[in-house]
Amino acid sequence: MLRAAVRATFVGALALSTPVAAQTGNAPAEPIAAPDPTLVGDTVTVAVAGAYLPDYEGSDDYRLVPGPAAIGSFRNLSFQVLGNRASIDLIPNRPGPTWDVQAGPVGVINFNRTNLNAIDDVRVRALGKRGTAIELGGYAGIGKTGVVTSPYDKLSASISYRYDVNGVHKSGILTPSVNYFTPLSLKAAVGLFAAAEHVERGFARTYFDVDAAGSAAGGLPVYTARGGWKHWTVGLAGTYALTGNLLKGAKLIAGGSYKRMLNDFGDSPVTSIAGSRSQWLAAVGLGYTF
Repeated sequence: MLRAAVRATFVGALALSTPVAAQTGNAPAEPIAAPDPTLVGDTVTVAVAGAYLPDYEGSDDYRLVPGPAAIGSFRNLSFQVLGNRASIDLIPNRPGPTWDVQAGPVGVINFNRTNLNAIDDVRVRALGKRGTAIELGGYAGIGKTGVVTSPYDKLSASISYRYDVNGVHKSGILTPSVNYFTPLSLKAAVGLFAAAEHVERGFARTYFDVDAAGSAAGGLPVYTARGGWKHWTVGLAGTYALTGNLLKGAKLIAGGSYKRMLNDFGDSPVTSIAGSRSQWLAAVGLGYTF
């Protein structure tokens, strides 16, 4: 029965790390966590959180946005809908403490800087609106249950690659991640996650360049960004059952993450002058397991 606690924390951690469905600014899309091997049969958990996060990637202005999420299994195939991203594991899950291999498609709708009204900094607004990028690709990973604290905890690692298919930044994003989740009891569970993103030149130029026209309009210096490692992220999330246990019913979800912008992405005036290399996220919400 404790396996449900792992599942609930899995939803919570991912919902809190990607709360962007209604977001108009920043669009974090990690971690790609390995689907939970305890999700066997037909089940679904849904969650809605309020997240406090940057206006855009690299901003030092923050706003509150909602972040819906859902994770479940149908005929032993795991699926996730997490804010602005969705994925499915095409390799059927097996119950119990075991190795779990995952692979399948992933898609992300990138809303970064698509709504200028959601950006407080006038210098970044002067750089203009970006289109909504549709990023499609796949992921592969491996997980193991019963590794440290009990037969029900889970350690997983995965890597994904997705590419902008509608011509906004015309480039790819590589995302490795590591996740650990463990139940503390039938009522509580916690999770830790870490990830990074490596992006190609088109992504860097679209979101972190400052051209001459933008510099004249907003005052930021001209800057040309290159591709490379964009950031790393670490986070913590937890869940507590409000209706007796985590197998079913309502639960409280809370957590947060810290992201550090790297290389040209931290040096860009969009970040280093108008924003901050340090990016924080905090969220609290409710989930329900059916």
